[in-house]
Amino acid sequence: MPNDSSPATALVTGAGRGLGRALVDALLARGAVRVYATARRPADRSRLAAAGAIPLSLDLTRPAEIRAAAAAAGAVDLLVNNAGAAAFAPLLSAPRADIEREIATNVLGTLDLTRALLPAMPAGAIVVNVLSLLSLAATPAMAGYSASKAAAHSMTQALRPALAERDIRVVGVYPGAIDTDMLAGVEMVKADPRDVAEAILDGVAAGQEDVFPDPMAVEMSGIWRTDPKAFERAFAALAP
Repeated sequence: MPNDSSPATALVTGAGRGLGRALVDALLARGAVRVYATARRPADRSRLAAAGAIPLSLDLTRPAEIRAAAAAAGAVDLLVNNAGAAAFAPLLSAPRADIEREIATNVLGTLDLTRALLPAMPAGAIVVNVLSLLSLAATPAMAGYSASKAAAHSMTQALRPALAERDIRVVGVYPGAIDTDMLAGVEMVKADPRDVAEAILDGVAAGQEDVFPDPMAVEMSGIWRTDPKAFERAFAALAP
């Protein structure tokens, strides 16, 4: 694992930009021997290769690409499931296709990739699922995304006991708003993805199971733990 004496072979999904790219850069800076980085766009894969990562093409809704990426990466010590799909739409008017895409990517595709990589993962490996504060409460403007991340949160909890007997650790990450393309044009305080990436890796290295990697996440996690209904109401009140 980065930050100790045994640099990892890592795979980061959704690495073309935003938080995924920041995670790749942070892992390389911390001495990871190999960082496989998935991206759908050729231009993003070229930039990742220039930065020192090993780029892979991956769309989590395509089983053949999942199998190919797992075969190319082989034994991975650290899997960071970061790729995700998000649509801005209220639940009652959101196109069904958008909700299906969010679930197919954020839940089923993430699970499929994890399953594909697990046979080669050694004891002591770590699976990191990048979730969201919206895993813990929904906001009406992103209802499908919230539901898919809630399912991914539950899946993360189910993976822990399933993988514990193999000495594989499962970490859930619950960021708040990050300054990435997903929230472009949304006026609110957003964390720098580079800071969030460093906080995630620090939390993983410290042995945390649940990582709240930015100031908004830290503040809201305190409310979630002490007053879950207040936490729910706070996100229900967010404007589109």
